[in-house]
Amino acid sequence: MNEFWQLDATAQAALVREKSVRPIELVEAAIARIGRVNAKLNAVVTPMFDRARAEASGAPAEGPFSGVPFLLKDLLAEYAGVRFTEGSAFLDGHYTPESDSELTRRLRRAGLIVIGKTNTPELGILPTTEPRLFGPTHNPWNLGRTPGGSSGGSAAAVAAGLVAMAHANDGGGSIRIPASCCGLFGLKPTRGRNPLGPIYGDIFSGLVVEHAVTRSVRDSAALLDATAGPDLGDPYAAPPPARPYLEEIKRQPGFLRVAFTSRAATGVPVHADRVRAVEDAAKLCEDLGHDVTEATPDLEGDAISQAFIAVWAAGTSWSVDDWARRTGQTPSADRFEPLTWALYEMGNRRRAADYLLAVQDLRRVARQVAQFFVQYDVWLSPTLAEPPVPLGSFDPTPDNPMQGIFRAALFVPFTPIFNATGQPAMSVPLFWSRENLPIGVQFAGRFGDEATLFRLAAQLEQARPWAGRWPTLS
Repeated sequence: MNEFWQLDATAQAALVREKSVRPIELVEAAIARIGRVNAKLNAVVTPMFDRARAEASGAPAEGPFSGVPFLLKDLLAEYAGVRFTEGSAFLDGHYTPESDSELTRRLRRAGLIVIGKTNTPELGILPTTEPRLFGPTHNPWNLGRTPGGSSGGSAAAVAAGLVAMAHANDGGGSIRIPASCCGLFGLKPTRGRNPLGPIYGDIFSGLVVEHAVTRSVRDSAALLDATAGPDLGDPYAAPPPARPYLEEIKRQPGFLRVAFTSRAATGVPVHADRVRAVEDAAKLCEDLGHDVTEATPDLEGDAISQAFIAVWAAGTSWSVDDWARRTGQTPSADRFEPLTWALYEMGNRRRAADYLLAVQDLRRVARQVAQFFVQYDVWLSPTLAEPPVPLGSFDPTPDNPMQGIFRAALFVPFTPIFNATGQPAMSVPLFWSRENLPIGVQFAGRFGDEATLFRLAAQLEQARPWAGRWPTLS
């Protein structure tokens, strides 16, 4: 079989377990696929082919994904001895990890073989993947459009079949945004579900979480089973699941109370395709037997945006200073992209009290949203307010280095709220536009309740399968 790239990771692992295929065959097939397609995408920026071949030729760990090739996003999760950049020239050539991050250890323990690292915007700041260091990643459905960000390299790679799933993380939508742009399933887990250690325990006061982008729901569920759980010293701990998530997807979701909205709390315009997608998803949920009501909590969108940007600017300032301390370098404007430096300076101007007031405001929002979920089991909305925008849309202007942040506010008004609340949320690829661009819709669940989302996602995947759709690349 030479069409391994069309199989999900669960199916690939089954071939290895039944000895129909050797891990080295899967790895070589993935490397060959990267060789054929990656030049068009610029998704994989650090190949690890020789390491992967050596690992696949030996005995990979006996886990649920033993022998399956995998890509690691070049942000947060570190791999010992391999270049690490977070999309920034400030790090490139100045830092090589000496040990694996805890998440990387768990991924490898699950049997995954990391064959490379994927592109990301500088320090993961923007909802597109166009770092000055590596250049833009292209959306496989339309090479002139963004694949989203900050996990755009991973999403483009999975959508194009370079691997079946890839590592991703999410601080304001960075799993769900590229999943929507590239036609994938993207679940942001509950705060604290996956580890950030040993270097980090908390990032941006709980905004940032780790997981993956996948083609199938079962891959996402099985991977979260393999990686979830607190690490020693973690500041947050998600409620333990009642049973493995892979078992949840085999269970019916039951009768769910679904609230839906196509209106952004910030009041930004929402593209007609996105409105239609939400209305269609609501109708599909109704047809599947759920109680569906148009409803949304009364949130102050502008206040949320102001608090979020205050935390984001402070976080950028911390990130730059953290890397300066870890690498022994001195930060300067010429070492970073204009937006990164503008956020760094903004963060430095804020008082410590300003930061804590912003965190307090976001915590208040979390309580408002939690109250909304007393009445409803799931909240449905667009993932994005627009289709995947042309590459270059987030570029700074000569007189405004912050242009990318202002543009992002129009593009992603729906995803950041669940980073603030810590709730699980997923983008589900149920729709395509007339231009054959994917349209994801977002479902959010109660804090700690990935189980309901997985059961619903499996039901939606069965009702409207998406795995057979592939972009035309080769």
